[in-house]
Amino acid sequence: MTDLIVARGLGKTFGSTRALDDVNFRVQPGRIVGLIGPNGAGKTTALKALLGLTRFDGELSVLGLNPFRQRHQLMQDVCFIADVAVLPRWIRVAQLIEFVAATHPRFRREVCEHFLSRSDIKKTSRVKELSKGMVTQLHLALVMAIDAKLLVLDEPTLGLDILMRKQFYETLLNEYFDEQRTILVTTHQVEEIEHILTDLLFIDRGRIVLDAAMDEVQEKYAQVAIRPEHLAAARTLKPVAERQGLGRTHMLFKDAERAGLERLGEVGVPSVADLFVAVIQGARS
Repeated sequence: MTDLIVARGLGKTFGSTRALDDVNFRVQPGRIVGLIGPNGAGKTTALKALLGLTRFDGELSVLGLNPFRQRHQLMQDVCFIADVAVLPRWIRVAQLIEFVAATHPRFRREVCEHFLSRSDIKKTSRVKELSKGMVTQLHLALVMAIDAKLLVLDEPTLGLDILMRKQFYETLLNEYFDEQRTILVTTHQVEEIEHILTDLLFIDRGRIVLDAAMDEVQEKYAQVAIRPEHLAAARTLKPVAERQGLGRTHMLFKDAERAGLERLGEVGVPSVADLFVAVIQGARS
């Protein structure tokens, strides 16, 4: 299978700051990839490079194209969305549809109309007259109507309540995503998207510190609620992280024999948030 995105030795420097430092990763078609990192880790710079918005060092191919030199061609198959709760407040819904239809070659008006028909949104309404939930629905209708091979989402549900965030990702998964499309999403609310992710990219201080499929994560990592009498024995197995919670000590192990872990306590799969904290702390120590 041909990789959709290939980065080799990707780098970017701003003054004395190395925002991207020898970054290497691949993304295959038909995947939902979470690009996760703390503030200032290099996520935004990486997205700008992928979208052809900044020059870069090293090699980067997106859909077989150099994103900076061939950006116009690339953007015919790419859709980028930041905050879905933000649209120009003065514009009418009908005008917004006309604008997107005129600017994106893969926009399918009939698909947009279908999604809007299931809402209470009127085409004559201005965005400022819509509730925040309606603005999200409108933005979703526009996104769903763009037949892009790559959808890039940068903190898309920022400022939305939990119901709207859940609806956004459910619609994206059930009515947009398929094996022909790839979604790359950055968010700080990882607990809300981990159930839809197929791959993880953890980035910190301009470097990729974890690049793994979710299946691989479930095989390699285990989180154990250690029974008090087994604490000393558990620590001899060198957990990658340890924390206290609800009267139990929870330890995260990598490549440990499962049968041995089950003798120490209850074994489960770590959340993406717990794994992220452990990997980042390990990379910095």
